[in-house]
Amino acid sequence: MKRFSVIALAALLIVALAMPAAALENIFGGYWRTRAYTQQQFSGDNRDESGDLSQVDTRTRLFYTAKINDNLAFINKFEFDAVWGDDDLGDIGADGKVFEIKNSYVDWNQGPVNVKLGIQNFVLNRGFTIDDDASGVKIIWKLADGIYLPFSWLRIKEGYDTNQPVDPSDLNKGDIDSYTVAPLVYLSKDIKIMPTWNYIHSREGRDLALGGFPEGSLSNINAHVFGLNADASFDFASFWFTGAMQAGTAKVSKNFPIPAIAGEDLDLKGWIVALGGDANIGPAAVHGQFFYASGDDDSNFAAGDTDTDLDNWVQYSGESYYWAEIMGYGIFDTQVSNGSPADKVSNIYAGNLGATLKPMDKLSLTFDVWYAALAEDNAAGDDKLGTEVDLKVTYQLVEGLNLDVVGAYLFADDATGDDDPIEVGTRLSISF
Repeated sequence: MKRFSVIALAALLIVALAMPAAALENIFGGYWRTRAYTQQQFSGDNRDESGDLSQVDTRTRLFYTAKINDNLAFINKFEFDAVWGDDDLGDIGADGKVFEIKNSYVDWNQGPVNVKLGIQNFVLNRGFTIDDDASGVKIIWKLADGIYLPFSWLRIKEGYDTNQPVDPSDLNKGDIDSYTVAPLVYLSKDIKIMPTWNYIHSREGRDLALGGFPEGSLSNINAHVFGLNADASFDFASFWFTGAMQAGTAKVSKNFPIPAIAGEDLDLKGWIVALGGDANIGPAAVHGQFFYASGDDDSNFAAGDTDTDLDNWVQYSGESYYWAEIMGYGIFDTQVSNGSPADKVSNIYAGNLGATLKPMDKLSLTFDVWYAALAEDNAAGDDKLGTEVDLKVTYQLVEGLNLDVVGAYLFADDATGDDDPIEVGTRLSISF
């Protein structure tokens, strides 16, 4: 796979450079970072050092766009990561074995319709539904000035790509597909709304785990997500809102080890609400947000359970919403503190208040306070995750090269553990 990827990239660049300059505009870009950080007591128990981590890593992303004309472009994004000292790339010799193709798609305009087809990024409901790269198509129809009708389809899982036995006469039974309609309406140049409808379907969802059910335990998924997003931006402040609810069913496999719900339809009833904003107040920019993702008070699926309602906000595939440094990944997204759902937000509510100061053009200071708790108690009967304090200092060393220094401390509560997690690190980054 590595050899094929390198050959494909080389061939792509040769073709691009060989074409006449008048026929093709080559656009190159990228992102590079190196981070050094330490995370201590993330396991919640100082007798268990599995949550202690200190390392240095590097990420490189290279972007290449072949702009063939004003209505057609071919876009590619490549990535390779290395933990310093790791055998895959960061050790002595540094012969890389990791080469990732993040995006490869064609983007063209067909009159009032824009089409993006291939491996690309999909975002819905600010990441609470999805924010990830996937294979699929986006079609955006401009109905009028300020009114757009986007449609997308992506393949979450191909039916034959499974570790479980598949009847060769019906390889499509395991396909999992996601369809989205998300009209975008600009009420003015400063205010926009986007209602969304997302439908996830599979005749045999063997490899999609929902609401605490392990892979291989569900089938016949017919799931809906209805959402609404709103954004308003003014000279002095900006605000945003996202709300969504889940509906539909997912059938439990007949051989599921809990007889009371084996073969039954689960009713999807999760919901989420999130809002935030920022404002300029004197020398500081103040920001804050709050989100609540429903939980399920009967999610342990004990042998006697008969409740077939999934009340928690269910994670389907590709969800990602970063928030606090320690509890929600933040800049150093290797692990999170014990008990937190990380970027897969579910069964949690959290609030944040922070401010950013710029004492000089090249220097900014950002201070944040987060409080988070579980919406429903965990198996031990605990619910409070704790209060987190984050401090980030950003300085522009030279134009285009930024240095971030981060310190974070979580005052742990019962659902996190006995010890307070600590994170300290730096990041050097460039974008071009």
